[in-house]
Amino acid sequence: MTKKQKRNLRRIIISLVLFLVVFITDLVLKNAFGDKFGNGIASIIPNESFGWLLAFGLYLAIYIYIGHDVLKKAFVNIIHGQMLDENFLMSVATIGAFALGIYRSLSGKEIEGFDEGCAVLLFYQVGEWFQSYAVGKSRKSITSLMDIRPDFANVRKEDGSFETVDPSEVKVDDIILVKPGEKIPLDGIVIKGKSTLDTKALTGESLPQEVSEDSEVISGCVNMTGTLEIRVRKAFYDSTVSKILDLVENASNQKSKSEAFISKFAKYYTPIVVASAVVVGIVVGFIEKKWDEGLYRGLTFLVVSCPCALVISIPLSFFAGIGGASKKGILVKGSVYLEQFNKANIFVFDKTGTLTKGNFAVTSVSPSARREEILTLASIAEKNSNHPIAMSIKNASNVEINDEYEIEDVAGKGIIARGKDIIYCGNEKLMKEYNINYIQENGIGTVIYVAKNNEFIGSIVIADEIKDDAKEMIQYLNSIGAKTVMLTGDNDRIASSVAKEIGLTDYKASLLPQNKVEEVDKLLNEKKENDVLCFVGDGINDAPVLMRSDIGISMGGVGSDAAIEASDIVLMHDDLKSISEAKKLSRKVMKIVYENIIFALGIKVLILVLSALGVFGPIAMWVAVFGDVGVAIIAILNAIRALK
Repeated sequence: MTKKQKRNLRRIIISLVLFLVVFITDLVLKNAFGDKFGNGIASIIPNESFGWLLAFGLYLAIYIYIGHDVLKKAFVNIIHGQMLDENFLMSVATIGAFALGIYRSLSGKEIEGFDEGCAVLLFYQVGEWFQSYAVGKSRKSITSLMDIRPDFANVRKEDGSFETVDPSEVKVDDIILVKPGEKIPLDGIVIKGKSTLDTKALTGESLPQEVSEDSEVISGCVNMTGTLEIRVRKAFYDSTVSKILDLVENASNQKSKSEAFISKFAKYYTPIVVASAVVVGIVVGFIEKKWDEGLYRGLTFLVVSCPCALVISIPLSFFAGIGGASKKGILVKGSVYLEQFNKANIFVFDKTGTLTKGNFAVTSVSPSARREEILTLASIAEKNSNHPIAMSIKNASNVEINDEYEIEDVAGKGIIARGKDIIYCGNEKLMKEYNINYIQENGIGTVIYVAKNNEFIGSIVIADEIKDDAKEMIQYLNSIGAKTVMLTGDNDRIASSVAKEIGLTDYKASLLPQNKVEEVDKLLNEKKENDVLCFVGDGINDAPVLMRSDIGISMGGVGSDAAIEASDIVLMHDDLKSISEAKKLSRKVMKIVYENIIFALGIKVLILVLSALGVFGPIAMWVAVFGDVGVAIIAILNAIRALK
């Protein structure tokens, strides 16, 4: 809770206590000592003509103490030509209630109106405090990301010493020193040191990340253990932390249709209800010949018609939703995308790096009885290669490589290693060229055949691994009736296998990068008017498709410029369940928005009609307080459910 919120809460509590003391004293005097104090507090002054001044003065003092800021805002807005807002409505209604009380007192009638005028403003401030608290709670979830902003950078000078400077002054290729407990100020590569990084503020992932020499590190992470020297790869304005902060700070600029509607609604709604209140007062005055009753109903109409329940709770619902998403490492660039994502029913996925891990691994070795021998021979042949397939073989074997072999690269076919034995490692073409009788492997993926001294030994199948949570995520999307499509450059056999394993409804194989854009365009043209197409990619080479789709979502966006620039939603860590969570969150937020609209409008219209007809009689203003402040507080409390 901020200092301002604490100060306002203290003011509300003091005002409420004072109001209850005066109000209850007034009631007790009227009811328990009616013969002597029939006019309540006003009866304390012997002169009946001036007795009302005591009640007026006590309630006015509380009114000014609790509502001076509302009166000031209304006055300032009137000067600037912006008078028709909730401050104006509250000021007119409450001042009118006091004026009505004075009129009734001077007319010799029962003193009333002062307590209602004071109560309306008091409970309005209660509603405003709830709004402030709810917004602060939502903002806290988002601004927790602001803790990733680095304050300084230690840059190595020519003499080897380090100087503390602003991160914006650091150049690419400068060497910076990051001590334990400090934030990494810029993206770079570790050139010296070993440490553990806390990436929670960026990714929502609580598991620390181990880094050492040659590890890439990104700005915003907290260095936890060892001292690191890092070579800077990007200037501050281009760094991950800078782009994320810019994304978060500008999220509120992209307003949803619901928010835009509420803003326009309030713009026209407020003048209409002010005019309606005047009409109600005049009509009742003419028909019933009671101008004070007409004024009272008109003021009641003004209080209950205040649109703050809608104007506050709808944007707050989206704001809380964006805050709730950021706690899970899901950055939404604006409420418009949260609203659209609720309608998303066509999900198009890139395969490599999105549905699969993007790293090759040995999935099978045949015959399994000779696994170690086959992997050892293949590792000898691939010892000089850094190709992903070669690396996956070497990682699977974990054997010491014999350097006595000479390596011959046979273009497009494989590798021959010559030493005490001749090792053949490659595809079918290599086996056929050297007349080696091999057993064809039908596994899904890249097949490597291994032979020694012209004798076939066995085969290795290498494939990109499917992510553990891919199937669960696709099952969820299928269960809500969404269409799931995969686009890949792999051949049809591999694509078909992946699609079948995780349950996709469709796939397109053997696509070049430009073909992906064409396929997305085709899906966009074929979709129905209310359909929303969402493309999910790794954010590195999918920027054109991310921007072309209705909603672009980048997986594992940390460190990827393309992800942050081209996407509408950035999933800060490489976790497919975030898509399901984001979808559930968007549905929850929109449900809350519709609940608040229906609830607020329904209650207000009902009370407006009944108040205008005089159904509530002398307690109409108290009912109006619930119709305004009570409804607003309930709507606000409902809105902050989006945080969880």
